[in-house]
Order: sequence, then structure tokens, then C-alpha cells
Amino acid sequence: MSTIIVATDFSEVADNAVEYAAQLAKQFHSKLILFNAFKLPVHAANTLLPASVIHELLEENQVLLEGKADLVGFSYDIKTGHETSFSFVEEELQNLVNKYEADLVVFGMSTKTFEQDLLGNNTTMAIRKMQFPVLAVPLGAKFNGMKNVLFACDVLRGVPVKILESIKEFAKGLKSNVEVFFVDQKIEEFKANGTNLVSIDTINDGLDGITYSHKSVRSNAVISEIEKEIIAFEADLLIMIPKKYGFWSSLVHKSKTRMMASGLNIPLLSIPG
Repeated sequence: MSTIIVATDFSEVADNAVEYAAQLAKQFHSKLILFNAFKLPVHAANTLLPASVIHELLEENQVLLEGKADLVGFSYDIKTGHETSFSFVEEELQNLVNKYEADLVVFGMSTKTFEQDLLGNNTTMAIRKMQFPVLAVPLGAKFNGMKNVLFACDVLRGVPVKILESIKEFAKGLKSNVEVFFVDQKIEEFKANGTNLVSIDTINDGLDGITYSHKSVRSNAVISEIEKEIIAFEADLLIMIPKKYGFWSSLVHKSKTRMMASGLNIPLLSIPG
């Protein structure tokens, strides 16, 4: 993992994510890029300001971001950089991922609210739309290594080989134990006739070389079963693959990945399929 990007707006939630990302970067000997999508303060956005004032505000933000990056680099003895932009977060992040060939983007995750669950936020937006791995770090989560990693997946739909390669690389770098967790109301029937054996063989081949195990639960309460397994396995990280829905379908489907991200007390790594 050569480069990690962490988004910050200098809030408490973002500062916690920066600290977490810095420790992760140190573990992988990665460069850490701090990214800030600059927005005018509310009082300034509601007034007609001359271009010179806006330029000054942008420069102040740049100095603050540069200082934060330098402090993090010194504190954790890692290489850091910084980027700021007026662009929309999703547009600029994709550009930065391409520019730095980044392996991971880290966001802070605020406390779950009704509005967030309904509309989402920058983090859940990134999980839903972006085509790169996103690590959502909830406020209060601290990096103490990742001994146990829970990979919750839909084995009946199959798991892409490139995702298994990413999980394997992640687990090797952190010396983690991985549990592959299947939840499906029909999984026992599929096991009985061997329908999902190919998928399981693919997972076994993809994770060969690291410590991992399987566990399956027959249930239609996917979120609840994952939450229970996080406690039972004493997981330090949850990995999920977000499903993509079309526009009309997205109005009636709530992404399980997005719901988990907004209600966890451990980080969630979302890897697009």
C-alpha cells in the first residue's frame, strides 16, 4: 500500500480519522495525503465577497492544511502531503486517487442520525459512488492493530478475485486473522445441492497464505447477524462489498454497506466489486 488519502474538514470526527490513517500509513510504510474540499464559511457564502477576500480565505485554509500535514508527518514519522480544492469531493477524490495511484481513501464517520441514515453524508456517498476502497472510521475508533478482520460477503453472488487479493494484502500487512462470514436465508439449501461450492473454492484460493476461517448463518436479518458476529469475533475491522443499484432501485433499497458504516463503532472497509 504505497499511498493513503484521508479527507479532513478539521472537525473532531475528521481529526480522529487523520490519526487513524496516520497510524495505518506507518504500519504499511505508506505516504499519507491530507485532502480538504474547501467551502466558504456560511456567513461568507451568504454575502457578496470580492475575489481578493475569497483568495485570502483559501490561502488561510491552505496554511492550516499544510501545518496539519507537517505535524502528522513529524508525529508519526511518515511522509505526508496535502491537497485542497474548490471542486466537489467526489470529483476531486477520483482525480487524486489517479494522481497518486492511491490504494485507499479514509473518511471520518459521525454518529448515526435519522437524517444521515436517510440521506447519507460524504462518507456514505463515497462508499456508494466511488470506484476505490474507502475506509470509514467512526469517532472514537483508535488504531491498535487489526488482529481480527471480519469479511462479510454474499457468497452466493461470488467474490471477485481482485477483492480477495486486496483483502489478502491488507491482512498480510497487519498480520490479521480473517473470518469470511456468510449470511443468507437460503444458504443451507444452496449448500445442500452444492451450488455455492465454486464460490467458496474461489475464496479459499484467493486467501491462501493467510490465516482465515469460514462461518455461515442462515438468516434474513443480515445487518443484525453481522453486528452480532462483530462482537463474537471481537473484530477490529469489518470489510464489505457495496452493491450497486440503478437510480430507481436506489430509492427503495438501503445499502447494507452504507447502513453498517453509519452505525458501527469499528472501522468499515468498503471495497467496490
